[in-house]
Amino acid sequence: MLGSMAITQGTSTSARALVSRLLDVAGRTYAAQAGIRLVDKPAALYQLLVLAEVLSTRISAGVAVAAAHELRVERLTTPQRMRDAEHRRVVAALGRARYKRYDEITATRLGESAQAVIDWYGGDLRSLPDAAERDVGAAMALLQDFPGIGPVGSRIFLREVQHVWPWVRPYADARVLTAAHDLGLPHTVDQLVRLAGTQDLSSMGAALVHVSLDSSLREVVVQA
Repeated sequence: MLGSMAITQGTSTSARALVSRLLDVAGRTYAAQAGIRLVDKPAALYQLLVLAEVLSTRISAGVAVAAAHELRVERLTTPQRMRDAEHRRVVAALGRARYKRYDEITATRLGESAQAVIDWYGGDLRSLPDAAERDVGAAMALLQDFPGIGPVGSRIFLREVQHVWPWVRPYADARVLTAAHDLGLPHTVDQLVRLAGTQDLSSMGAALVHVSLDSSLREVVVQA
């Protein structure tokens, strides 16, 4: 499905071919990699928040995604379950993903942010768009109120949640635009929309970030 995303006819053939390869090779979002079926429902949105939080730490993206997966395996998939879980249980789940050095502090923050989701949004992040008045900048600020979520985590959340929150679209942060520039692609939000043929830049953004972090993946895309 990702590779078949429509590419507009007004773009050069070489750019269209590069984007097609990019999406085929690297277009899975972090949520998809973690096994999260992203829909506009409380549990899925909460799991995306957890994913953004574990990705915010100075640790490899692969380990962070594995940590989010292990937390799902442990059935810590709602703020209520995360809040009520024993600290050592959360630490153990992170440890299975080799999420070392930050496992204790991240486990604490996950419990605190779970409580915040309950206190501020009644356990349902579908209330956040109304709180932000569907303004992306305001949503970014609200996301950063959660323990452990800073600018990086809020951008990751918005980059991926645009798939199910149309009001966020089109969203591409500076990291995505820089990665597009480094690949020799057009690198404004409007240009990426034209390249992708859709306002939903979640897959395009994921692919560009993946390639920017993995030189071997970049070579596959560029040299294919």
